[in-house]
Amino acid sequence: MKVKVFDEAHEKDLEVAINTFLMDFEGDIIDIKYQVAISVFSEEQIYCFSAMIIYTK
Repeated sequence: MKVKVFDEAHEKDLEVAINTFLMDFEGDIIDIKYQVAISVFSEEQIYCFSAMIIYTK
């Protein structure tokens, strides 16, 4: 079993990163975990979009 972790500031960037990984992927995906974290720095909201793919190869 292996894992691949993605972390991006924008949801579209996360989409692109995951789709790029999956284009040439050979194996079985066991699960995908998705999470969004939001924090405030000064007056700016900071988003963190992350996903973890658990798979076998």
